[in-house]
Amino acid sequence: MILNQEQLSFFKVNGYIILPKILDPDLCEKARDLLWSSLPKETNIKREDPSTHVGPFIENDLEEDVTNLRQGYKWQLRSIGTDQLMIDLVYSEALQQIAEELLGKDTLVKPKVGGKTMGQHGAAWPGGPVDPALDNEGARGIYATLPYGDKEKEPDFCHSDGHPFNLSLVGLIDDVLPNGGAFKVWPGSHKRLYPTFQMQYDQPRIAYYEHLPSYKGIIQSEAYEEEIKKVMEDTKPVDCCGSEGDVVLWHHRLAHMAGHNYSNKMRLAVLGDFIKKDLDENRAKPPQDNMWQDWSEDLNTAPETYSDEMARSQKLID
Repeated sequence: MILNQEQLSFFKVNGYIILPKILDPDLCEKARDLLWSSLPKETNIKREDPSTHVGPFIENDLEEDVTNLRQGYKWQLRSIGTDQLMIDLVYSEALQQIAEELLGKDTLVKPKVGGKTMGQHGAAWPGGPVDPALDNEGARGIYATLPYGDKEKEPDFCHSDGHPFNLSLVGLIDDVLPNGGAFKVWPGSHKRLYPTFQMQYDQPRIAYYEHLPSYKGIIQSEAYEEEIKKVMEDTKPVDCCGSEGDVVLWHHRLAHMAGHNYSNKMRLAVLGDFIKKDLDENRAKPPQDNMWQDWSEDLNTAPETYSDEMARSQKLID
């Protein structure tokens, strides 16, 4: 096994685990090259000039195509999600083994090189987000957050994802400074939010109709709305900043957000989901008494205890 018992225990209690230096550095460099090469030649943002990286994107650099979206402070390159490079980087042999240690051996749907990518169908509904589960056969893509510059400070606001998946990954393909836009998680929130959903791996949605525009998108339960508000009030989030190659694996019901970037450096990360072969038959079932009933035996039997040293390595305590 790659994960030890204490790492399994920490994930079970907190819903995330940070794995240092697990992405291939050569592939990280190639992924950065791929991101920058997707810009038009006449762009005003220059790779070699960090002063041009401060957001928001100016009008000439905006792109509405959700497969290479550049809006505000967000740059999301999704069109390369099933390129060989991205599959090798996000779904390496080591990372797939780790995912199986959490979810169960020989249980994963394998990514497809050259397959369908996230965003080909546009937004999930008008004005809504892009659905990571819609025909996507690889990684979500490369997600960048521009430095905020002198933008006014904003409060944190967490959410949980509604699309069906089991386990997700955020990997740093460059160093990310504290308060530099890194993935931010609310430890333990997965246990509190899991029972508030009607379905354990999915979420009801209201279809969009042009003549009935008032209601569309995901339906949240009243219990969920109440609980996530409490989570934001009583739980200190963890800023998963770190070094090139670091990866965060996180539970599908964990409260999280893309951090605000108040550093002077662009945040660069790759995102991807791990999906089990039995997801379709399990996604509409109600939350189970044992939320780990379809995860690995090693995770199920792991005690919910860990050392202070482990907590410090996971940025949970100072």
